[in-house]
This record gives sequence, C-alpha cells and structure tokens, in this order.
Amino acid sequence: MSFSSDLIRNVAIAGHGGTGKTTLFEHLLFAGGVIPRAETVESGKTVGDSAPEEIERKISVHTTLAHIERSGKKINIFDTPGSSDFIGDVILSFRSSEFALLTADCRSGVQIETVKLWRNLESREKPRGFFITRLDDERADYNKVLADIKEKFKVEPVPFALPMGTGANYKGVVDVLNSRAYFVQGDGSAPEKEGPVPAEYEEPVAELREKLVEAAAEGDDALMEKYIEQGSLAPEEMRAGLVKALAAGSFVPAFAGAALKNSGLFPLLDFIAEVCPDPRSSSDVAVGADGAQAAVPLDPEKPLSALVIKTVYDQFSGKLSWLKIITGKLSADSEASNVSENKKERIGKLYVCQGKKLEEVRELFAGDVGIVAKSATLKTNDTLTAGDSGSSFLPLRLPEPVHAVAVNAAAKKDDDKLGEFLVRAAEEDRTFRYNYNAETKETVISGMGELQINIILDKIRTNQKIEVETHVPRVAYRETITKKAGAEYTHKKQTGGHGQYGKVVMEIAPLPRGENYQFVNAIFGGAIPRNYIPGVEKGIAEGMARGTMAQYPVVDVEVKLTDGKYHPVDSSELSFKLAARNAFRESMRQASPTLLEPIMNLTVFVEEKYLGDVMSDLSGKRGKILGQDSVGGIAEIRAEVPQAELLRYSIDLRSITSGTGSFGVEFDHYAPISGRIADDVIKAAEAFRVKEEEE
Repeated sequence: MSFSSDLIRNVAIAGHGGTGKTTLFEHLLFAGGVIPRAETVESGKTVGDSAPEEIERKISVHTTLAHIERSGKKINIFDTPGSSDFIGDVILSFRSSEFALLTADCRSGVQIETVKLWRNLESREKPRGFFITRLDDERADYNKVLADIKEKFKVEPVPFALPMGTGANYKGVVDVLNSRAYFVQGDGSAPEKEGPVPAEYEEPVAELREKLVEAAAEGDDALMEKYIEQGSLAPEEMRAGLVKALAAGSFVPAFAGAALKNSGLFPLLDFIAEVCPDPRSSSDVAVGADGAQAAVPLDPEKPLSALVIKTVYDQFSGKLSWLKIITGKLSADSEASNVSENKKERIGKLYVCQGKKLEEVRELFAGDVGIVAKSATLKTNDTLTAGDSGSSFLPLRLPEPVHAVAVNAAAKKDDDKLGEFLVRAAEEDRTFRYNYNAETKETVISGMGELQINIILDKIRTNQKIEVETHVPRVAYRETITKKAGAEYTHKKQTGGHGQYGKVVMEIAPLPRGENYQFVNAIFGGAIPRNYIPGVEKGIAEGMARGTMAQYPVVDVEVKLTDGKYHPVDSSELSFKLAARNAFRESMRQASPTLLEPIMNLTVFVEEKYLGDVMSDLSGKRGKILGQDSVGGIAEIRAEVPQAELLRYSIDLRSITSGTGSFGVEFDHYAPISGRIADDVIKAAEAFRVKEEEE
C-alpha cells in the first residue's frame, strides 16, 4: 500500500551506543502490529540487528528501516547504530527524516555520542526529541536526565510522558498530551494497557499539560494572543500549535518508558502520528549545472526527483538502492533519468522494507523512502529525475575517515578479488574509503574507526575466503628546500648517427608553504629553442617526483631556467628532459633540503574526567593544543598533530577513555622536521626502497 505525502512520517532513532535504540525499535514494531513478538538483542533475532556481524557483536552496524501504520499514517522508522564508527548510516537517516528521536539511558543521562548527534541535528535545524529508556531500572531517575538535557543543550525539554514510579515500583507512564495512562501488563510481554489517569497523578499531569499549552502557543502568533487573553487553548488548537512549533524546532519533547516491558510506546507513536511534521514541511538542496545551490521544497505535485541515500548488496535480492523521494512520485515499470550518470534508468519493481523483508508497492510519493532492486547505474548520492534536469541534490555530508590501514592479500592471486570486494564495501558505506597510493605503493583502506575496518576485513576473510594482511600505512612525507641554489648539467651521448645533447642552467628558490611549484623561463637569445622547453619542464617534474633525501616528492620550489645550450643535430626534447632532471637534483642537493610532514587538524570529544590524560597524550605526540571548550561535562579539544603520530590514535584514545572518546581529523598543512625524527624517516624510506628492489 502506498501513502500520500501528508500521511507519511519519517523518524530516525539515534543516540549513544547501549542506550536501547534497537530494543525500542523492536518493541515499537511489536506495538504497531508489524511483528508477532518482540525479540531481545541477545537472542540475535531482532529486526534491527539481523546481519551476521550485528548478531555476533550484539551491536547495530547498519541502519534498519521499517514502517508502522498508526492513525492512518505511515511511520517510517530508522534504527541507527550508536558507535561513531558507523556515523555514515546515522547521517543518511537524518537526511531522510523530518524528526530525530535521541535515546538517553535513565541511569547515565546524556552521553558523548548523543552530544555529537545533537550538534549534527543543530546544523541541520532538524526537529528532535528525547526518549528516556529503562525506567524500570533500580537506578532510574527521570527528572535527573531531564536536568542533564537542560544543562548540556541549554534547552528546556517539554515532558510528554510522566512515569508512574521507577525501578521495582514502575507501573507505566501517563500520556500528558492525551491525558491517558498506560500500564505495564504482567511480566511486560504484552502490550501496555490504556486507562484513566490515577488520582495521585492528576495534579502533576495538569502542570505538565500547561507546559504543552505554552509550547503550542509558541508555534502560532494568533494562538499566543489567545493564550495570553484566555489563559488556555482548546485541544484542537493545542495540537495545531504543537505541530507548527515542532516543525520550527521551537521545543524539544521528552518521552520515557521501559521498552522491554512494552511501556511508553503508544504515547510515542500517537505523538509521531499527530504532532510530528509531515515531509511537506521540509526541503532538500539541489545544485544546478552552474554550481548554484537552491532549496527544493518537498512537493508531491512537482515532477519526480529522488536521492539515492544508501546502497546495499543482499545475497538474495542483489543490489538494493534506497531512495528518498523529494518531489512527485516514483512508479514501478517506469523510466527516469540518472542525472549524476547522465543515463536513463529503467525502474522495474519498487519495494518498501520491514527490516530485511521487502514488500512490493506500485508507487512511492514525495517524502517516502523505498527501494529499487538490481539497478545497473544507481549508486549512493545519485539523483533520479523525471526529465533531463541539470540539477542534482547535494551529496550526503559525511565526515572524513580517521583510521587507516594498509592491506594486501596474502596470496597474490587474490589481489583482484580483494579489490572487487573493497570497492563494493566502499559503495555500501561512504565513510569507508579504498584506494591505491601510488606514492607509497600501498593499498590503503580508511574509515571511522578500528571496529568498522575490522568488520569489513572479517567479512572478507569469512565470506570471500581471502586471507588479508594489514600493517600501518606509510606517511606521505614531502621534501623542500630552505635556500636558493643553482646548478648546470650537460647531457651528452654519442651512439653513432644522431647523438644526444642538451645543456641546462637553472636556479631554484623556496616558495611559501603550499605554493607547490612555479616555473620561470628566463632564457634570452634562443640559448634553448622554444620547442625544447616542454622537455625541460618534464625533466623538472621527474626530478621533483623523487627528492634527494628520502625520495619523497618535492614541493614549494620555484625553478628559473637561466641558460643552456643546444646542438642543431643532436639535441632533442629527451636530451633536455634528462639534462633538466639532473640539473634540478644537483641544485636540490645544494639548497639545504629538508623533510616536511603532514600536520592534521584534530578535534577530540571526551568526558571531562579524561581531559588531562588526553591532553598529556597529545603533548607526547608532538601535538599543539589550539583550544578547548566544555559543555555539560563533555570537552572538545582542538589541536594540530603530525599525521605520523595519529596512525593508531583511534586505538590509543579508546584505551585512554575506556572506549567513550571520539575524534575527527582532517589535513591542514605540511611542516618541516629535522633531527632524529627526520633521520628515522630517511632510514625507513631507504629500507622500503631496498625491500622494493628485492621484490
């Protein structure tokens, strides 16, 4: 069955690992009648964690999508991973949803990954709320978590649920919006039971309901005037105001429950169906052929446009392309244009999914998320349109990888097969990268953390039966010069018949860091004919490709060609290329060359109690602290650190912070190194060169 845009709701469940996201997702599906019974994560049978790597590790690795029908609405729910290693799947879920539900454990409150997710949602201006989990725990403290949310995010959460007891005395929750109580039934395996609000909770519910009225009035000027004049709003007015206010992000709703006891689920589902914004309240961003960006309101009346948000390779169904429909509708057995590939795409069958189960549909309307199977051209971030529009949607805004390893197949015959699997893995998860570094002669894979990399390598070993070897990647150092110098070189060779002759005189000088290379032709009087100058430049390029200290590329050098000599018969472009290459190398030796190392911008997120240890560790890694901020017990440290010191930082930080810290890293600039550090780099480069020659 297909749903029109106004009847669709898209919700992403996200939060710190271990806060009960998959459990909540599983029990919402049970409450919505999608599954006959709710399974536990430990059983390995949940809808959310169905992949072998998820079942084995008891964590979510991939986003799972399923839908529930409630009050005539279709609620698409994304269950996202909690580990920062799999942030790519969280981001695609945020991109596809109009509301994000962050989970917080009633014992631990707001944790570090939730802080980072909040910041991501802030940058998207995405409406969001909280679900406080495990109220049946003996250490549960609902009000303390609400206070924690207020402290960390400087917002006043609006409770839509009031717990009836906690721990062993937990009985259920009161739905503040609808003034109804929901009671845990027996051992909690049955759905919660609706009933009137117990007398002892009527007064606190009335107080909380007044906060809901205030939040609703914030959503509409006319409602605010009426609220000020009359001091109240009619129920239908309150709902209308809440819808507008939430779409504008004017308030943050808070829910609570104990998912394992099927508690707190119906009030949440009713809120999503009644108050959450429908897709027509949102927009996406398209980029025109001229590079100009423009907002594209989600509109079912306009021609088709859709974004491929995820690619999955299923062993039974083959390649599956997840699409978010932005405008119009997509129909089965139709034709569309893949703008990104400039190709026509034949759409066969269309599907929606309940976890890994596919359900066929005839059409998908704007705002919905569906699947096209076995597409030959579609890949993540591609744009699909009805016509030949030159515009495409902005790609997913993904972070740069922070952890890398060099890999190779233990058996040479498996190299091609290994490469094919890595290409597919990079297509499924766009935070995972695979490339061959010609400079270091290594195949390097990189991602968001050691866990992500290890899972991919384990799948290769298990499914592809390829033994993979790994090692720390080589750093891409550079060489440069520190003073001016000059040299000349004459290439002369007589072999019978035409010989080879070319003389080059040049001067080299340092350039500012980041300028790379500049060539100045200062030849006068035709000492070197114009048609041989390209040969000179090619020779210089070859000389810069391998420096004189450790054979790393040379950067930030100006080369001035000042004089030369040619022979009318024996000179050629090759002669001048060889002469220029040797003249450059000789000049380089005289210009006090030095090594450069890549310096990275590092941002670390840690709990404040680990701040001293992390900063001390960064100092030991030759890091330069640029600044730090602290919000609600979470510290953000900004530093510049040599890349060579960060090759295993994901492992080091996990050890220092007991697995709670995370970080982001990106290249900033190159900086000189000398002394023992430079000597070690040169020795390592020489050892690598010898090994390469032996092989």
